[in-house]
Amino acid sequence: MPSILAKKLGMTQVFQDDGTVARVTVLEAGPCPVTALRTADRDGYEAVQLAFGQTKEKHRTKAELGHLRKAGAPAMRHLVEFRGKVGELQVGESVTVESFEVGAHVKISGVSKGKGFQGTIKRHNFKRGPKSHGSHNVRAPGSIGASADPARVFRGIRGPGQMGNKRVTQPGLEIVALDSSKNLMLVRGSVPGPRGGVVEVRSNG
Repeated sequence: MPSILAKKLGMTQVFQDDGTVARVTVLEAGPCPVTALRTADRDGYEAVQLAFGQTKEKHRTKAELGHLRKAGAPAMRHLVEFRGKVGELQVGESVTVESFEVGAHVKISGVSKGKGFQGTIKRHNFKRGPKSHGSHNVRAPGSIGASADPARVFRGIRGPGQMGNKRVTQPGLEIVALDSSKNLMLVRGSVPGPRGGVVEVRSNG
């Protein structure tokens, strides 16, 4: 199960061989050194730990630097475990975009853009009330509970609150193109998160 960490660079469009236009998200994927392997006998589960985003040593703790040095990796900003069959990966190797194929489908996870505190119209697509004839219910959510019985608002009622800034997984995204020389992966469609955000790319299988 190939997996990799990537940075979202932005969106563009590419013309395909049949003349159609594909709207794609450009990801800078890897290279990601393998920093640890989890096995069922020793850890109770199978996983591979990948590092991404080289940084300065002063920005990492001594424990983190020691862990990375054991794998022969420089100071890296992100460490993420991907559960599943490890396969033939070994500590010290690097995972690149060459592990993926054009036309394959992947699922991408990231933290969505934060929208702050929003009302029910923007957050839950509620309809607004009439704007004329003295209406006081233009963007209010309307009735959310009865008065005498049960005399309270039930838990789970959709209301205003924090919007975005949550982990989102987008499955079934097709790889349109790969550029191993520049570590680029072009994926059809949109990817969660802001420009420059780090995302996790997993095989859809």
